[in-house]
Amino acid sequence: MKTYVIAGGTGGVGGQAARELLDAGHRVILLGRDSGRGEETLASFGTKRERAVFLSVDLSTHDGVRNAARQIDEATDVIDGLLHSAAVFEARDVRTADNIPVFFALSYLSRYHLTQLLLPKLLAAESPRVMMMVATMNSVPKLNPALFRTFQKFNFWGMMFAINGASLYYADWLVKTCPKIFAGCMTPGFVRTGLFKNAPWFLRLNAAITGPFRANTVEVAAHNPVQALLHGEGTSAYMWNKPGDFESRFAIEVDTAVQNELIDVSREHTGV
Repeated sequence: MKTYVIAGGTGGVGGQAARELLDAGHRVILLGRDSGRGEETLASFGTKRERAVFLSVDLSTHDGVRNAARQIDEATDVIDGLLHSAAVFEARDVRTADNIPVFFALSYLSRYHLTQLLLPKLLAAESPRVMMMVATMNSVPKLNPALFRTFQKFNFWGMMFAINGASLYYADWLVKTCPKIFAGCMTPGFVRTGLFKNAPWFLRLNAAITGPFRANTVEVAAHNPVQALLHGEGTSAYMWNKPGDFESRFAIEVDTAVQNELIDVSREHTGV
């Protein structure tokens, strides 16, 4: 029996991934903000809930991530897989307690931060895997990490893909610096979850109208991350860009200088 940590594990893709990992006989540690929703999720597992743990955490702040790492440390000695599915669609310049745009905090920085803090637990596993859910991308986007250093200005529409793309740069860096870890990113496509609750009205309207015709089920969206957590292997980080198709992927190749600057900025923000 292996142990998997799922950030954003009480609903949507993360919740479905948790169910499938439990069905496969493993243990899951779910991270989420809402204690009530966490208890409801555990109850929905039936008898399998004895292999599930819910931790109420706030991954949008540095202190919240550190608290999450402390609780996970107490809950397990080994982490076989880590799935980052927590995200928010926030186009406004809403800042966290650390004065960082919440979209950046949840879509990239907390992933770097939490993974770095959990490295000892991951490296204690035989074949550790780290997977991150991102927007649909058919290539690695260009980014300027200097824009992430102070965030004097935040332009969601101009920075959305760069911030999502930062996870690809980090996945590649993990594989390079910790060869024991297999890492990658994947898109869930469009799934009708609560992700768009803070989106502009016109996007919510579009989702409501077109969703029934183009939305993926959570089962389809969770297929690639679950397969990657259970069976993923390779000497390169990968991006899975077609939900439900585990064979459709491309190797992540990045500009090393940009990657190193991104990691430097990430360290400046988090201290790790």
